[in-house]
Amino acid sequence: MSESAPEILRAFELRLLRCTFSSPPLDCPVASQNQTSRNHLHEPLDAFVSSIVAGDYGKTLASDAARLVLGLVNQSQFPFTDSTECAERVYTELLERAENFIFSESENEEDKLYRLMIVICIAISLFLAFTQCNVTGPLERLARSPMAVIEPKTEDFAEWDNWARHQLMSTGSDLFGKFTNIQYIVFAKMLLTRIKDVLFKENASSICGMKSISWWLARVVFLQQRILDERSSSLFEHLHVLMGESLLHFGILENVKSYWGTNLLEGEASTIVSMVHLEAGIMEYYYGRVDSCRQHFESAEAESDLQLSVTGVLGFRTSYQVEPKAQLVLVANTDSLDSDLKNQTHCSSMDQDNLPSETKASETSDILMAPKLVNNGNVSGTETDGIQSGGSTVSNLKTIQQATILAKCLLIEKSSRSDEMQRWDMAPYIEAIDSQHSSFFMVRFFCNILRVRWESTRSRTKERALVMMEKLVQGIYDSYPGVAQRMYFCCGVYVPTFPALRKEYGELLVSCGLIGEAVKIFEELELWDNLIFCYRLLEKKAAAVDLIKSRLSQTPTDPKLWCSLGDVTNSDTYYEKALEVSNNRSARAKRSLARSAYNRGDYDTSKILWESAMALNSMYPDGWFALGAAALKARDIDKALDGFTRAVQLDPDNGEAWNNIACLHMIKKRSKEAFIAFKEALKFKRNSWQLWENYSHVALDTGNIGQALEAVQKVIDITKNSRVDVELLERIMQEVERRASNSHSEYYHCEADLTVDKSRETDHMMELIGKVFRQIVRGGTGADIWGIYARWHKIKGDYTMCSEALLKQVRSYQGSDLWKDKDRFVKFAQASLELCRVYMHISATTSSQRELYAAEMHLKNTVKQAVNFSDTQEYLDLEACLDEVKTRLQSHSVLS
Repeated sequence: MSESAPEILRAFELRLLRCTFSSPPLDCPVASQNQTSRNHLHEPLDAFVSSIVAGDYGKTLASDAARLVLGLVNQSQFPFTDSTECAERVYTELLERAENFIFSESENEEDKLYRLMIVICIAISLFLAFTQCNVTGPLERLARSPMAVIEPKTEDFAEWDNWARHQLMSTGSDLFGKFTNIQYIVFAKMLLTRIKDVLFKENASSICGMKSISWWLARVVFLQQRILDERSSSLFEHLHVLMGESLLHFGILENVKSYWGTNLLEGEASTIVSMVHLEAGIMEYYYGRVDSCRQHFESAEAESDLQLSVTGVLGFRTSYQVEPKAQLVLVANTDSLDSDLKNQTHCSSMDQDNLPSETKASETSDILMAPKLVNNGNVSGTETDGIQSGGSTVSNLKTIQQATILAKCLLIEKSSRSDEMQRWDMAPYIEAIDSQHSSFFMVRFFCNILRVRWESTRSRTKERALVMMEKLVQGIYDSYPGVAQRMYFCCGVYVPTFPALRKEYGELLVSCGLIGEAVKIFEELELWDNLIFCYRLLEKKAAAVDLIKSRLSQTPTDPKLWCSLGDVTNSDTYYEKALEVSNNRSARAKRSLARSAYNRGDYDTSKILWESAMALNSMYPDGWFALGAAALKARDIDKALDGFTRAVQLDPDNGEAWNNIACLHMIKKRSKEAFIAFKEALKFKRNSWQLWENYSHVALDTGNIGQALEAVQKVIDITKNSRVDVELLERIMQEVERRASNSHSEYYHCEADLTVDKSRETDHMMELIGKVFRQIVRGGTGADIWGIYARWHKIKGDYTMCSEALLKQVRSYQGSDLWKDKDRFVKFAQASLELCRVYMHISATTSSQRELYAAEMHLKNTVKQAVNFSDTQEYLDLEACLDEVKTRLQSHSVLS
């Protein structure tokens, strides 16, 4: 292998990556070999790469060279039939031919690597062609199958698309809507996966590089995930590995520079690092992993030399506003110059086509597209006076910086509560990009989508949002800008796919009352659930059933259609049919059958079905909670605990799941685990007195008396003193009495510092308890509470207040039923004995006889009326106490 071959191949690799994030200047150097030493595969490889960079993917795939690579020069060797079996056989054969092309026995190691790069080019062409047809546009008719394998009979070969659909749905999820050219992404994934395996086996990546293969495959897999209607756990695990490899290779500036060296343009290394972090952050955003998402976006911000902050500036938000008000604006501090600004200008005219001008905006709404700011001083290093048009203090930014700013909107959306304030928090970032004089097509397109989502939530700008959305949808079909220009940053911003964009448009039409127009869109996209919703709004449920049945007559093997028919008819038969046609792979059908079984009380069946559904796709948001609920009803505690635990792993903000986990741990006598789970649950359900009460019990079980008392006070506050857990307060008081006793006994045995610390802790505990008791007794309470309150005063050493509390406890027991109810008498007698002992203690310490006389009078009356209980020990104790009181009175009389 020549010494320059690895550098040349890496240069081609860099050119392929560039076509997704920047347009290189015309004088960009390209690594080359001398004519005498140039590899004979250099020219065809250069032609492949040049076609991809130019955005001519159809030409690349239909070229004789591509067909030669895959052995398609003579198609007569393939006996084509319109069946999924034939499609499977043909694509498997094409995959084998691609590998055979790489490992031609007559070639040396250098030729093998060139051939490998050619196959990579074909795979990337397939991926970008699918992206053009379903994400970026402009819409152009491409061959139904890659390399026009079946093009002569393309209209009749619908089963080949069904095969591709089943390949994409192998994770158990359905397609989001109607996508075109889906064979392209399937074959692209097959090729890249096989190439990656080849590189691993041959250790070729360590020889010549080709490290970007993981990045390209991650892009393909993530796009596959985005065209499905729900998150897939298997795809997430695959993406996690691929993005980890990509970040390892390109997530650090030094690694990028050492890999491409002099092939890099000025500032390009930082752009690549920022780009890979942006894409990793978008992936984490999609799967709801907020912390990882934030970390990657912050890394992208740092690598792009950007420091963002939001501040307030006086300005005008409406056309008729007289006085300026504080407006949120974005401040971006950056020292870098916009070296790629000149490469963006050819895309900027898109802005005027897709955003209404200020004149048009004023016609549809009196709300300005961006606030007019009043600057009377130095703002973000720029000194201006008077009124500044546009709601931003941000100067011209690089495209990677613009994409990073828009990524902040995704983070705000995922990490904050979904309400009106959330959109206003995103507004400064949107307006900052709107104020840029030049942006790549996809960056501006995504910014416009964010603006539509924001303005569609406000009545005063909803009409303008609808107009803007119409223009965005129409922009899909416009021929300008071209394919290559639209590909820049297609992976660096989270632009919805065409079906997802049109679905948003349809939902916006529904919210504006234009249901008829929305029906046409949903039917064209095959979004049956949305279509059913519209027909129900129109009170035409029968029409929805007829439409679905007519489509089933054309495509009877579509499980999504059968599930939709089951939803509209509430019949399990159609869900079972969906399982049949999907070869038992439809997770949605299993979930629907599980819900149906739960609703009719068949909890064991529901649990089994939920387990089966979650085995297909473990990332369905509410699936694990539903499994836990079904298992709980079926009395399978361990399975229920597992289900709720998996639920909070997917959604840590699920307070109900945390509560169920805590309660199950309580059932299993795991107080420590229950305590932790209750703390999480209370973050989201702070107004549930039942939750606070359960938390108080496990807090006490784990020795956290302070938290237990806090919980008791919350219960009292929420229920307004109507709910008081006497049993818990009794347990708390016993623990405090034990600590107080130990503190006193350890005074003579422990070190002074330790004794002081324990004493302070006990005193703090006593204050907390006293605060709770005072709140309880102010609202009126029962005998048991007065007794515990008296014990608290006794520990504090306040015997006078203790006697008053005991007296109220005694009076609480008194009544006409006292002398007929033995249990009540026993409690009354015990309280009376404690009261009299406190009286005697007060008398002994103050030399007062008043307390003794009070005790004597109370005991005499009690003994006299309690003759019916003369055989009880409590009665004998009362008599003994009366004798002791009389003895003390006599002693006082003798002394006096």
